[in-house]
Amino acid sequence: QVQLVESGGGLVQAGGSLRLSCAASGYTYSINYMGWYRQAPGKQREFVARISSGGSTYYADSVKGRFTISRDNAKNTVYLQMDRLKYEDTAVYYCNAAMPDSTDWGQGTQVTVSS
Repeated sequence: QVQLVESGGGLVQAGGSLRLSCAASGYTYSINYMGWYRQAPGKQREFVARISSGGSTYYADSVKGRFTISRDNAKNTVYLQMDRLKYEDTAVYYCNAAMPDSTDWGQGTQVTVSS
């Protein structure tokens, strides 16, 4: 099992930037991918970005070119740099860690973009 703790959410104006962090602990050696999802009020949770243990990245079309995912393997931490934020990026952002047989989730961090 892997424990995940997100931080870095907050309130920002449209066009601004935020950086989210997700620190992993526990059986981190078994993690294949770490990623970010988000859930806006009244909507289903949706994929945002992921990064493999080797550093390969993949993004949702809605954030491509604006968000950047990265990881520091020494710190077992993954980051989501969010630039040119839009009102529609407002959501609770969740970090996840995918292992061969399971997926663990963090508790989420709120991102609110004011228009």
